[in-house]
Amino acid sequence: MEAKDTFFSKKQTLNINGRLISPSYPIVMGIVNITPDSFYQGSRTMSSKDILNRCEKIMVEGGEIIDIGAYSSRPDADDISAEEEKMRLSGILGIIRKEFPDTIISIDTYRSELAKMAVNDFGANMINDISGGSLDNNMFETIASLHVPYILMHMKGTPQTMKTENKYVDLMSDILKYFAEKVNILKMMGVADIIIDPGFGFAKNITQNFQLLEKLDQLQFLNLPLLVGVSRKSFIYKTLGITPEEALNGTISMNTIALLKGADILRVHDVKEAVECIKLIRSLKQKGDTK
Repeated sequence: MEAKDTFFSKKQTLNINGRLISPSYPIVMGIVNITPDSFYQGSRTMSSKDILNRCEKIMVEGGEIIDIGAYSSRPDADDISAEEEKMRLSGILGIIRKEFPDTIISIDTYRSELAKMAVNDFGANMINDISGGSLDNNMFETIASLHVPYILMHMKGTPQTMKTENKYVDLMSDILKYFAEKVNILKMMGVADIIIDPGFGFAKNITQNFQLLEKLDQLQFLNLPLLVGVSRKSFIYKTLGITPEEALNGTISMNTIALLKGADILRVHDVKEAVECIKLIRSLKQKGDTK
């Protein structure tokens, strides 16, 4: 039996514009922030040149998905208008699609009107919604009509209030219930391709983030592709007493644990390092399978 049949062999195939993508081994999603205030200063790109250079770097280093966001979702971030978000996205999406016609483009937005515009007008391939549909009542219906994969993230509150929303009866039970209910609704509406994201850093304190990572394999119960985004987040750099700019080593450590516990997609700022991490974990698993 080939290693690909035993290593992270769960999951369904994702239909991306007629292309069948199977995350039978982990893949990397590279972050492109079209924002002036993202928590990690090194990820901010505003000019067309910088954005295109960032996209090219993601692909050259082995990323398979580009995740483009024009709304900063860090704690206490400014709540920009839909018009501002639309202006930021529409000004660059056409250029990106022209330069990278075959690249899988994900749009990081919780607004259904932005999702519709990005897919219909610029050929975006999937939607990454930090709110899991809770901040826009039309999002689920929109996703069902667009027929694109949907990243369903766990969050409580908003980016402006989520730090005070970290109360749980039982962290993992509450998260599993959240996903089970929302996945059921999405499937009843005809959404075929769902990816789950437990939302590290969103309505979770430092201790809860580590608990979530330690018990991440419990999300395998949902039998859906699992995206993990821990890149340079505060539970890493605050624990180490450093800055986001110094948190690469910590990020690699957390990504390694996430892979061992079943992550299928790593959402990262540092693509090369994540790709190398995946290669090493795959080699470890392959060696174990041959014994």
